[in-house]
Amino acid sequence: METETSLTGTIFLSKLITQYAYIHQKTVGKTADEYIRQIGLRTGEWIEGLYGDKGEDWTVDRYAEVIVDLKNSIGGHFYISKVYSDHVVVKATACPFGEVVQDAPHLCNMTSSVFGGIASRQFGYSKVVLRKRIAAGDSRCEVAVYFRETEEEGDVYRDLHYTPNHGSPYHWEEETIRLLNEQLRQSDELVMKLVNELEELREQVKQNE
Repeated sequence: METETSLTGTIFLSKLITQYAYIHQKTVGKTADEYIRQIGLRTGEWIEGLYGDKGEDWTVDRYAEVIVDLKNSIGGHFYISKVYSDHVVVKATACPFGEVVQDAPHLCNMTSSVFGGIASRQFGYSKVVLRKRIAAGDSRCEVAVYFRETEEEGDVYRDLHYTPNHGSPYHWEEETIRLLNEQLRQSDELVMKLVNELEELREQVKQNE
């Protein structure tokens, strides 16, 4: 059976993740952004360990090379645009999630927290400015990461620390887990409410036929 677009595991997974993120945000609101941010911070620390030893000092050039390589390794098309002593600018012609990222544009918070978390651990401070986003309908992405305070609006990350030796960056605090469980419970209740409302609407339509 032929399809207009070849279905691959990557395409399917991207669609699955973006649809989950879309539903999650619709049901729990802005809290979803914080969950994405926390996941990005923890994932960034794990990824950073793949490029060198914990606490190893990086140059700005090294940092730029790493954030581009990690994005391209998972299916993005990123490249270094400019490198300065106080900030770097990277651009992209394709997102790792593909065009389906437009279904859940808040997933850009993942890019922000991964880039910002790594920069903060390396340089003590970072501000990530998402100047252009494919997820928001732009033809390409443009991301600036500053290592010093700037007036340009963005997401600030400062004084982030590494997980202690023999620890896991994916260890979630009990309070975070409790809040997540509460949000998921509310999400389930809202979904069931919507299902019941749709069922009632279906019955009304049948009665009026």
